[in-house]
Amino acid sequence: MTAPGIVIVGAGQAGVQAAEALRAGGYEGSITLLGDEPHGPYHRPPLSKAWLAGEMDAAQLVMRAPEMLARKGIELRTGLTVQRIDRDAKTLQLADGSALPYTGLVLATGATPRALPLTGGHAAGVLPLRSRADASAIAERMAVCIEQDLPIVVIGGGFIGLEVAATARKKGARVTVLEAAPRLLGRVLAPVLSDWYASLHRSHGVQLMLNAQVAGIEADANGVSGVKLTDGSVLPAGLVVVGIGVVANDQLARDAGLACDRGIVVDACGRTSDPAIVAAGDCTARRLADGSLLRLESVQNATEQGKSAAAALLGQDRPFNATPWFWSDQYDRKLQMAGLSTGADAWAVRGDMAGGSFSVYHFQGDRLLAVDSVNAAKDHLQARKLLDAGVSPTPWQAGDVSFDLGGLLK
Repeated sequence: MTAPGIVIVGAGQAGVQAAEALRAGGYEGSITLLGDEPHGPYHRPPLSKAWLAGEMDAAQLVMRAPEMLARKGIELRTGLTVQRIDRDAKTLQLADGSALPYTGLVLATGATPRALPLTGGHAAGVLPLRSRADASAIAERMAVCIEQDLPIVVIGGGFIGLEVAATARKKGARVTVLEAAPRLLGRVLAPVLSDWYASLHRSHGVQLMLNAQVAGIEADANGVSGVKLTDGSVLPAGLVVVGIGVVANDQLARDAGLACDRGIVVDACGRTSDPAIVAAGDCTARRLADGSLLRLESVQNATEQGKSAAAALLGQDRPFNATPWFWSDQYDRKLQMAGLSTGADAWAVRGDMAGGSFSVYHFQGDRLLAVDSVNAAKDHLQARKLLDAGVSPTPWQAGDVSFDLGGLLK
């Protein structure tokens, strides 16, 4: 077996950040980065947008080339699956039959798209979007649909579903989005912004069906042919993209006896219930000071948790408590979100919604919780400063474009 060092399971954003932070932090032992895909680390956000649209090539998708990692003394091993963690022996059992010892272990195993639990859900042409292979398969099937004028159905009106819908429309496909809830992005956006996004997609020719209940998938010799709804109607489809959320990849940790609850439970520094094991990224659920758990799925979270996890293995405290932020690109509109709007009971709109450049400020009582900005980058950056500082404008101040919100920080 290889001499023990730090092993990182997962070669995505969190895993790469942890590896590089270990080296930057002065760790001189071996670092092994394990990925279960055949590719090296790559950027996931473009998969539903530029990559799917054919506007980005494979070289542009690369996050870190293997030779770049090698120069930092990070060994990248791809196409490998870890079957078991032996915590007593501090050894990983790999699917190829080999064993890999560790002195410290980083779990950055990511998440898996929820499968459609319905008849026909595994038919050819019913596809999720998480990996480069997924995006390539969707792009290939989408091209056939455009050539043969076959409709595309997207199940799920969340960010992934809407980004795919926007990309497909830009390429000329006919698209229907099915959302089980009464509005789009209902878990994360205020009703006024949900309605704005519904209007945006309809203005680009997307057919939206809210409160839609899917009964099953119909297929023929060529794969998926339609989506059947509970009212008995069938929507023709040459491609069905499923975007109904993800499940944290925490089974490896569960089997090893680590604390898990809809993800690997970690503290603000990425520590798990085993002092030799840390975790970062979409596979985690962070324990907050009040005892509740927070799951975040974002590049920022993966990046910062990766750095915090590396610091923890080096015996340092680097808690990640910054204001969370996210983004989504749909058509020519960029949504930038700062903070978490859960629990908001009041909202204020700043800017011109009709003109397409505005921000929605979420409040709980007098406290600012979050700000969602559309084509308003200045508002977004200012919102992050306000939230980091714990400074709340009043709803009236937030909604008045003539009021200088930056002055509240002085």
